[in-house]
Amino acid sequence: MVGGSERHELIEDERRRVSEHLQMGTEMMVYQQRAERLTVQVIMESMQVALIRSDDSRIVRLLDIFEFKEVRQWETCKDFQRFNEKLQDSKTCFTIFYGSEFILKSLSLKADSVEDAEKWLTGLELLRQETLAAHTPEIIESWLRKQMYSVDQSKKNSITLKELKSLLPQMNFAVPGGRFLEDRFVDVEAKDYSLDIQQFHKFYNFLIFENQKMVSVQFISFHYLLMLFEAKNLNQIQELMTIFIDDTMRKTNYPVLTVGEFLSFLFSKENSIWNEKFSEICPLDMNNPLSHYWINSSHNTYLTGDQLRSDSSTEAYVRCLRLGCRCIELDCWNGPEEPVIYHGRTMTSKIKFKDVVKAINDHAFATSEYPVVLSIEEHCDIKQQKMMAQMLRDAFQDKLLTEPLEPEADDLPSPNQLKGKIIIKVGKKQIRKAKENRVVEKEGELCIWDPIDKRFYRHDCVISDNKLYYSEEKSFLCRITAEKLLHDFCKGRDGKDGTFLVRESKAFIRNYSISLWTSGRIQHYKIFCSSENGQWSFYLTIKQRFPSMCALIKYYTQNLITYDRLNLRLNGFLPRLNFVPSHQIGWFYSNLSQAEAEDYLLRIPRDGAFLIRQREEPNHFTLSIRVEGDVEHYLIYQNNSKYVLADAYEFGNLEDLVSCFRDKVFYGKTKLRYPVTPQLVDRFCMVREVAKDNPLGDQCKGVVDISKCTVACKAKHARPLVVTLLNRENLKLIEFTCEIVEQVDEWYQVLLNIIQNEQSLGKARRAEMESKTNIAVEMSDMVVYCQSIKKKTFENYNYKEVRSIPDNMVPKEGNESTVEKSDSILEYNRKALTRVYPCSGRVDSSNFDPCPSWRLGCQMVALNFQTADKFMQLNSALFSLNGGTGYVLKPEWMRDPTKKKPAKQTIRIRVMAARHLPSPDHIVSPFVQVELWPYTGGQADDYSFKTTLFKDNGLNPVWLGQMNPPKCFKVDEPDLAFLRFVVFEEDTFSDAKLLAQATFPIRGIRQGYRSVPLKNRFSENLELSSLLVHVQQVEGSSCICKNSRSHGKHSSFCMYTTVPQ
Repeated sequence: MVGGSERHELIEDERRRVSEHLQMGTEMMVYQQRAERLTVQVIMESMQVALIRSDDSRIVRLLDIFEFKEVRQWETCKDFQRFNEKLQDSKTCFTIFYGSEFILKSLSLKADSVEDAEKWLTGLELLRQETLAAHTPEIIESWLRKQMYSVDQSKKNSITLKELKSLLPQMNFAVPGGRFLEDRFVDVEAKDYSLDIQQFHKFYNFLIFENQKMVSVQFISFHYLLMLFEAKNLNQIQELMTIFIDDTMRKTNYPVLTVGEFLSFLFSKENSIWNEKFSEICPLDMNNPLSHYWINSSHNTYLTGDQLRSDSSTEAYVRCLRLGCRCIELDCWNGPEEPVIYHGRTMTSKIKFKDVVKAINDHAFATSEYPVVLSIEEHCDIKQQKMMAQMLRDAFQDKLLTEPLEPEADDLPSPNQLKGKIIIKVGKKQIRKAKENRVVEKEGELCIWDPIDKRFYRHDCVISDNKLYYSEEKSFLCRITAEKLLHDFCKGRDGKDGTFLVRESKAFIRNYSISLWTSGRIQHYKIFCSSENGQWSFYLTIKQRFPSMCALIKYYTQNLITYDRLNLRLNGFLPRLNFVPSHQIGWFYSNLSQAEAEDYLLRIPRDGAFLIRQREEPNHFTLSIRVEGDVEHYLIYQNNSKYVLADAYEFGNLEDLVSCFRDKVFYGKTKLRYPVTPQLVDRFCMVREVAKDNPLGDQCKGVVDISKCTVACKAKHARPLVVTLLNRENLKLIEFTCEIVEQVDEWYQVLLNIIQNEQSLGKARRAEMESKTNIAVEMSDMVVYCQSIKKKTFENYNYKEVRSIPDNMVPKEGNESTVEKSDSILEYNRKALTRVYPCSGRVDSSNFDPCPSWRLGCQMVALNFQTADKFMQLNSALFSLNGGTGYVLKPEWMRDPTKKKPAKQTIRIRVMAARHLPSPDHIVSPFVQVELWPYTGGQADDYSFKTTLFKDNGLNPVWLGQMNPPKCFKVDEPDLAFLRFVVFEEDTFSDAKLLAQATFPIRGIRQGYRSVPLKNRFSENLELSSLLVHVQQVEGSSCICKNSRSHGKHSSFCMYTTVPQ
């Protein structure tokens, strides 16, 4: 058997071979403006993919792997069609999607063999991941090589003085006059005015440091350095320091940094202002109802631009889903032959509904495994709606949620429970039927086939209201066994009169017997059960009736039984209603770890799932039970002959413990309902929750909706007649027979009549419903938890409803007349869902401020992802939390009205410098604006400030001195506040033009001297572009700007202070 380390070596060896293959290059068909055969090659030094003409080795095109978003197989069909090529084997084809805007560019390629295509698919994905994980010095190295190769026309791996003069403006740096460059060439010991890569790197180090050396080391101390690195021990600090040392000779066990190297660290992503722990997924936070989350949501997802003339595209859906969007919109209209999606009654282009559904199915869970909501705007007629429903079923299959997880629940399920599910949001209409009294059409005992054990088990069954209800498997205690159990229990223990057990009657459904220990002997009495007007009652004597068995037992434990010369109270319950021989117990595990137990329980999405496992200590056990979506563990230990649970309950054995709490509440409202076996994990989806008022009561195990089934009767499983009920929707089946063959046909005829009658009635109901609501039954039946409601009020709601309102109807803060409405919306959003969308006047696809909606707890605040504005950047910032899953748990005070808002804060910001600002096509003169969002009253200057303009330098500008003082912001709501850094340049008309931005939730900001990694307007990372800022936070609203000296001027840390050579 291959060990773990050997497997790792095999993997690394394969990675190396794939990497070498990509570096050698491969001839492929490349589809651009025209189809041509080129050599495709990876240049590792610059992390680029080159397209090279084979005849003259000329590079036709270079792609940065840094910009790769996805490499997708089988996506070249349209390109083949465009060039009229015949597709021999689609597995040889793949497409690279790359770019830094919403709509990505693509490059389609066709390899000569499947093996070559697989190597490129695997290799490019590995390189893409490596690029994302690369440390800043590695990124700088590849960036420098890209710069050199861009002007190295002779391919001599060097750069001349002339070439450098043309390159520096492209690097956003204005070359000083005089002999500046010549002197630098001398400093780096260049010969013949030519720099190799090592000399070019030294030149870059000098250039980047020269203008920023006034940032200095005055704030550096050993303790401050510890805080910056945030490492737990010195070894971790040494490892991180080693990464930033340029000279390999100084990479020792006792590393030291030069000032330039330390500044490189300060500007690096490793010193980011953002605390990465807030970007991690917290699984425990995903167990709340859906209504407790903000959900990343898109408006008009299909559009690539404005609402009037832009293109509709399936790639817009792919992009949104891969950006973590979990609620997408489909505007559906009648097409010539099938449904289409577009912005109705406009000049936007149309795409096929089935193509969109396929794209969603392929990419829905590529970024996040949590549920996706399809918000359908339905404009199709009934015929095409039926087509839509069938397309959804065909594409999504078991991913499509069509049944509630817990019919009796009074809250929405959690994201964890809905992993991998597609939820349909559309109007749901029903024709209300008059309420009828329950009619029992058939009852008796059936033998139901168990596909796991390959045998029939007996169950009590009732057909009522077109449903088949069946009980737990029956295992009867006969009179003799009951006497033996009571005798063994009471013998030698001075058994108390009144010790008892209750057993089911073997002959009659819902009839029981009670066996009593009295005066050293055992008496048996029948407990009668009857139903009147749908209400069941239990009694020993007809004069004293009880609504349940538990009520009867409880009464006679407190009052004397005066019946047939008895005169005693029940005492010492021996709980063995369903006796199970010990060798058949499935919930007990002799060798199961806590982690394995939790895994078993969490895979069954039902409270009340339980198991008992043996602990390592002798005579110690653990009861593990799922409660409120989490797993709780309780100690059981054996004391003499008793089993003690949580130092509160004593039982004669573990079976008694389980039997007791299957009828009695164990924790909160939870009983031991589902004994967890490995088979149950696979079978659980077949067991359906049933209403509490079902005809079998607490004994009911499951229910089958007969109206959704087909029925057949034939010989099977070595029985002459077996009835098969097959659910047409989920293809689950149940098979049963009877001990008396003649009775099988009776049950079959009852089922057949129900199905035939329901089919006749169903057609009439569908026609009536569709004519009144213009909604196809097939579409309406898919709606479970997101029923679109047109009401604009927030009273009298059901938790399964979704209110949809335009942004201009959301109450704004500060308007006293809307306070009451705001409170009602916040209360509604604790239980049900709200979708907020842009009002109809936003034809340019502009976005609205989502913060007022988020503050009211609105979950699905739908924005135009294709529009790169401030509000979309705020959305990207919020949903960077929790691992980019698209679900962010709302603050506790929003979920629970008894909780208070967190304390206010004050944050102090100072912008100091920048590096590698983006260069449009000229050298920029940048300034930085910092703002706290949202504004919560007061003047705009209280929430925003700007630095001065730095002329003609986007490579390494600095903002220090009295003209650029720090600024204090008061943060009223830290849970919903954002800090924005925006870099502008002034154009020729003195208008501000955005160059880069970075937006962060305040809750994840780190203090100290920090790097701000910058993004473009679409919130895509910019290579090496960053700000250096100082951040200080305190609770309360007092200003901390007066104490601007946060660190001393003395350095006690070992570092060079010379300019790096």
